[in-house]
Amino acid sequence: MRYGHFDDAAREYVITRPDTPRSWSNYLGSRLYGGIVTQNGGGYSFFRSGGTGRLLRMRFNGVPQDEPGRFVYLRDDETGDYWSATWQPVGKPLDGPDAYRAEVRHGLGYSVFDASYAGIDSELTMFVPEGQAFEHWALTITNPGPTPRTLSVFSYAELANEWSYRQDLENLQYSQYVVEATYHDGFIHRRNSTRDAFSECWFTLTGAEVASFDTDRDVFLGPYRTQSAPLAVERGECSGSETVGDNACASLHARIELAPGESRQVVFTLGVGSPDAPWTDGTETVRPGREAVAEYARPERLAAELEAIRTGWADRLAPLQVRTPDPQLDSMVNVWHAYQTHMTFNWSRGVSLIEAGDRDGLGFRDTAQDILSVVHAIPEAARERLDLLITGQTAEGGALPLIKPLTHAPGKEPTPTLEQYRSDDALWLPLSVAALVHESGELDYLDSVLPYADAGHDTVLGHLVQALRFSLEHRGKHGLVQGLAADWNDCIQFGIEGESLFSTFLLANGLRQVSELAARVDQGEIAAWCVGQLSGVLDAIDGAWDGAWYIRGISAVGTPLGSSDADEGRIYLEPNVWAVISGAAGPTRARLAMDSVHEHLASEHGIALCDPPHTHAVEGIGLSLLVFPPGLKENGGIFCHANSWAIVAEAMLGHGDRAYEYYRAYLPARYEDDAETHQVEPYVYSQFTHGPASPRFGQSRNPWLTGTASWTYVAVTQHILGIRPKPEGIKIDPAIPTTWDGFEVQRRFRGRDITIRVTNPNHVSRGVAMMTVDGTSVDGDLAPDALLLDGSVVDVVLG
Repeated sequence: MRYGHFDDAAREYVITRPDTPRSWSNYLGSRLYGGIVTQNGGGYSFFRSGGTGRLLRMRFNGVPQDEPGRFVYLRDDETGDYWSATWQPVGKPLDGPDAYRAEVRHGLGYSVFDASYAGIDSELTMFVPEGQAFEHWALTITNPGPTPRTLSVFSYAELANEWSYRQDLENLQYSQYVVEATYHDGFIHRRNSTRDAFSECWFTLTGAEVASFDTDRDVFLGPYRTQSAPLAVERGECSGSETVGDNACASLHARIELAPGESRQVVFTLGVGSPDAPWTDGTETVRPGREAVAEYARPERLAAELEAIRTGWADRLAPLQVRTPDPQLDSMVNVWHAYQTHMTFNWSRGVSLIEAGDRDGLGFRDTAQDILSVVHAIPEAARERLDLLITGQTAEGGALPLIKPLTHAPGKEPTPTLEQYRSDDALWLPLSVAALVHESGELDYLDSVLPYADAGHDTVLGHLVQALRFSLEHRGKHGLVQGLAADWNDCIQFGIEGESLFSTFLLANGLRQVSELAARVDQGEIAAWCVGQLSGVLDAIDGAWDGAWYIRGISAVGTPLGSSDADEGRIYLEPNVWAVISGAAGPTRARLAMDSVHEHLASEHGIALCDPPHTHAVEGIGLSLLVFPPGLKENGGIFCHANSWAIVAEAMLGHGDRAYEYYRAYLPARYEDDAETHQVEPYVYSQFTHGPASPRFGQSRNPWLTGTASWTYVAVTQHILGIRPKPEGIKIDPAIPTTWDGFEVQRRFRGRDITIRVTNPNHVSRGVAMMTVDGTSVDGDLAPDALLLDGSVVDVVLG
């Protein structure tokens, strides 16, 4: 069943039925002040951090879905009937002659909820003005009928008592008694003084007089009631409660008279700080609420700020736009996929309907990979984040698993023990640094000096060399990199005595990339050292071939994982795709390995991470994936992040049809007409899909904040479409379906807007037969930087 559709012109996803199989959400705001909102108004808000800056409370995995959230109730004061401006929480019937009609438009940085019920139309728009620490809920109510109407409007949001989500939800003997929420002169003011700075927020409305208020959640809802039927709304008036302890809420009530055909706008605003005084947390300073509202809540300013959000996101997405024979690919790459990469870059894995905020920081490996998909669009922010990431590397070359930006102290962080390091973390740095240098062309970045996490400092190139040395110095008796705490797959722990082939492929890849970078900046000694070390690493990799694919690793007692001799976990996806990506596998083994992936792991919904799934332990290896039933997550689930690597590998081999087949298998937009199977949002990627061994095969989970977003964006734009930045220019090396006649890309490159037109008259997958830049013939597949001007047109003919 279809619940919505893409509106590419508006850059919106339009939900036409709000009773979606699961909550379909959107992100608001920026890294200063953000929020999540679902198609029914559920969600929460946060200041700088989802874990330690919580404004609105969220009870995760709650029943019913989408509660609590940002809710606006409408009440017909003549009949007593009431409903909500979002379908939930009241949940009026969606079918029948008196049905509630709803349409939700999730946009980039805003969401709009259109509803019609009981002869009243409403439009509720939620957004955070750019660069501000407050959010608007702008409600327009219209009476299209022939008779006057008298309505009451109530806001409701459950305010967190404490900025720490853990304290707020778990330490109730404390958090229930630290809050005060008062009302004065149109503003609710919630505060406590239990942190370094006051934890404060305010809430107000403009466009109508406040008729009544409640700041005590339990008084507003009433005993044994839920948000679907609040006592205050039922009786048409709040009680004037002010909470001291217990649970705070933000409910303001206004009465609205509407003549026939008349519309009125009421704006609710929630913000950080105090209504009447500037506020600071020691780093950020925000203006008083009254001052902010006086400037920003005027109708003309609201419209201007909303348009600024639309324009801002159009500008951020403009650096890469595509037109291909696949409209679903276009919808994703041009709008929602790109937006997801930005949200993942902003919030890492800390703020969603799945991630409660417990991991309040930047995972090292995650962040290194998240940079790959945004460096072309926000190069300054990507460089700033990469600088921060590099300072999370220790002087011995390993990396801190988690960096907390708000408290990170380079040069003063404790050094992990060897057992605490993850064998892959620092090995992602060469990919990130190469991506930045290739995009910008600024090779002098390699000479930048940055501190280590624990002590000392080095150039960026020196940091990369240390990452390689660390792995080279920590190899097992088979010459493969020691597994340590884990590699990319946290659910496999090879330990100090075991060895990870995955991390060894990353090492091989890093040696190649650092060698190339060093050679470009005349560091021949480093380049030669990398080449020499690579030879020994490749010899060790050669011994990990199992006959038709590569093993996953070797246990502390010498047992291979991912071997054809095993009953479970005979083949794993990650080592076989990285054998190709790293260049470690020769042509024959690369083809055999990828054919084995297709034969044993591929399915209609994507590629399983391993097969058969595990049900028993393997001696000498920590398999925490055993906690997952067969077919879920790392235990034979379709881990979408790793699926993107299969796309890259097949494209590198020139197999455009298979690369595209893999891309389509888990493309969210493909599932618009089969939402009951896919269940999660059809406009963003998920972490995983239930694999073939699961009775829920095809159901996807954990959308939004996932490495799937970054790597799939790289896979489709740089490998299927083949547009890859290089220090010397743009390499154009597509691997497309043979059915395609061609495609077009608008690409911003070093401040210049370039049009790339690819035609495929002979219907091949790969191979550049001819290239011109503004009519000038160019040999090979590289459009030289020296020829590219603003407005240049690059024409490529495949053949």
